[in-house]
Amino acid sequence: MNQRIIGITGGIATGKTTVSDYLQSTYGLPILDADIYAREALTGDRLSQIRDRYGKLVFDDLGNLDRRKLGAIVFESESDRKWLEALIHPYVQKCLLNEANRLSPSTVVMVIPLLFEAKMEDLVTEIWTITCDPHQQIQRLINRNHLSEPEAKQRISSQMSQSEKIELADIVIINSDKGSNAENLKELFFQVDQALFNSPLGFSVIN
Repeated sequence: MNQRIIGITGGIATGKTTVSDYLQSTYGLPILDADIYAREALTGDRLSQIRDRYGKLVFDDLGNLDRRKLGAIVFESESDRKWLEALIHPYVQKCLLNEANRLSPSTVVMVIPLLFEAKMEDLVTEIWTITCDPHQQIQRLINRNHLSEPEAKQRISSQMSQSEKIELADIVIINSDKGSNAENLKELFFQVDQALFNSPLGFSVIN
């Protein structure tokens, strides 16, 4: 039996977590979150490399990494962003592969925000892009991360555009804000159900 590996991607603050949480809570599918592995990557030798590159600029008085300061730097500078991604993406990819292999043949969901940018398409058997209205995306990001509008727009523009990700996806799921919250979630989850059940691979969960 082939293992079904669903790759969920999309722009920042488009609803990837809402979709993955639904898949986990409703269908019991294991979620492998690239962002969690990326945070785990910032230890040991990789953390030392960050210290060598930035010194005290991204560390607090206790010597702990200040992720917000590091984030501000990499979202402003493409060269810094590429340097950091080259540092952590191999670790992230290794963790995703190892965990998927451990869970095989169960269906797994990989949430990889930078799936296309990091060229991790080969890790998954299908790609779902979550998308939403650009104005909705900006407002969600402002509210969630307590950013100014220019900061939110800067973070969004640092990633591949939603339209590009839509073109590369196998499935496009639209996270709308046109109705009430309950109506929007009902429509969103309907699309997720359709995508999950209409695959020739089906899905399986290890009990």
